[in-house]
Amino acid sequence: MLWLCASLPDFPLEICSRAAPADEPLAVSEGEGREQRIAAANECARRAGVRRGARVSEAYALIHTLRVQPRDPTVEHEALAHLAAWSGQYTSSVSIVSPDALLLEIEGSRNIYGGYDRLIASLRQGLNDLGYSACIAVAPTPLGATWLARCGREISVTDHAALFSALAKLPLTCLDLGADGESLLRGLGLTTLIDCLRLPRDGIARRVGPRILEMLDRAFGRLPDPRPAFVAPERFRGRLALPAPVATCEALLFALRRLLLELSGFLSARGAGAATLDIQLHGARSAVTHLSLQLVTPSRDAAHLVGLVRDRLERVRLAAPVEEVRVEVDELLPLATQALDFFAGAQSPETLRAQLLERFQARLGRDAVHGITTVAEHRPECAWRAIEPHAPASGANNPMVFTRDGHRPLWLLPAPVALDVRNGRLYWEGALALEPERERIEGGWWDGADIARDYFIAHGSQGRRFWVFREMHGTQWFLHGLFG
Repeated sequence: MLWLCASLPDFPLEICSRAAPADEPLAVSEGEGREQRIAAANECARRAGVRRGARVSEAYALIHTLRVQPRDPTVEHEALAHLAAWSGQYTSSVSIVSPDALLLEIEGSRNIYGGYDRLIASLRQGLNDLGYSACIAVAPTPLGATWLARCGREISVTDHAALFSALAKLPLTCLDLGADGESLLRGLGLTTLIDCLRLPRDGIARRVGPRILEMLDRAFGRLPDPRPAFVAPERFRGRLALPAPVATCEALLFALRRLLLELSGFLSARGAGAATLDIQLHGARSAVTHLSLQLVTPSRDAAHLVGLVRDRLERVRLAAPVEEVRVEVDELLPLATQALDFFAGAQSPETLRAQLLERFQARLGRDAVHGITTVAEHRPECAWRAIEPHAPASGANNPMVFTRDGHRPLWLLPAPVALDVRNGRLYWEGALALEPERERIEGGWWDGADIARDYFIAHGSQGRRFWVFREMHGTQWFLHGLFG
């Protein structure tokens, strides 16, 4: 087996800054009261002299505009679980290493990505897109990979022979023995793992405890090191708190894009797609703006989903400036893997059609985009109905839509328009000439909207054709449809 560890050294800080570009001094604190200390600081704060371990009061003295966020272990655990679910697209075996690392068993994934280097590059780029920076190491043992990554050694060790030399020079801090344990080992003149291995095992166990020997054996592959597999949830629930209330489409889209990237990885890991997205924009005083995206076909394409959300946001009136964004998907639908095009990876016409319809619905509204089908009905205004854009037109061969001389016009006016009669001839943008054949339509007595009409095809002066009728018991003429 081969394990990849992605350690996130700035994890608490990036959780606070990933919802918006960090262009101001930002730090994360831990502890309480006067003992609050800086746990992490961004580049802007570090340039001003803010350092990890400094008191918060000292940091404020250096830069009064510093924004300090208290560390929240619950939020960190939730974010790490979301990353684990997203990482399932790279391997079926993912394990969480609290509080800030992930383990992925990647031996079986090498061929899918064309080698370990490409897999690592893809994982790193994906984490960067989500707003995280990672130190990535690969080793034959999970604990060995974890120690290498947390010590900043970004190397790939693929066999046990090379593992010994890679781990031997690591500092004692990776053992996580606490201040007392490390002090005791340093008092014995030990500084690296190889120094510990050179001592008699019984002696070091008596002085420090047997746990150190167990960890060393697991890291070097002398003992098995089973890891609990992460089990992804059945539904997607993603949320991001914004650093300040925002009311602009661009700022909201920045945060929503990262949630949609998380969703895309989550769906890829499950081999599924989403047909409905519920987006919630939470503002002050419990003001919530709901957006619901209905997709024509299930999708997990992040770029396509971002485009739909962008189009939808342009039509939204916010109830209040937004402080938190959420994306939820309750139902996961199977999404078959499509064969890639040999040359350019072009999308199928069906996929392009579905995506075009979804963009129209997001921009114009779902009620403004629909398909049509015919209905077995003599009355022209009742011979069709609206259907979902992707639904099959069940009445395509309905004989009621044909006249003796050809098709009825596809374009019916919303309501018949009265025509003028000038010098004994019908007039609509010029004089009209009627064909001799007529179509008599009677019906509708069963629902109280009965009609009795004689329909004619009329020709205009510029070659245009119109569909006109006269009530059988009246003299007024009406224009009802236009031929193409």
